[in-house]
Amino acid sequence: MSNAIFYHAGCPVCVGAEQMLIDAINQAKYSIESVHLGQQPGRIGEAESAGIKSVPALLLNGQVFHINFGAALADLKS
Repeated sequence: MSNAIFYHAGCPVCVGAEQMLIDAINQAKYSIESVHLGQQPGRIGEAESAGIKSVPALLLNGQVFHINFGAALADLKS
């Protein structure tokens, strides 16, 4: 099983995208982890290292998919 990590900031755009992804991704093939960076700021560095520039974003098999634009990671650091 592959991992899918959904990074978000908890805003309405992010929550909507999260629900759509959960409904769309084949959960028999992917284990989905949702990371709320507002509540888990210690994981911002992990997201940056993976190539995440803004949230909401999905990391799937090491590839970043930016979804819409809710907040830049730099905004979440302050």
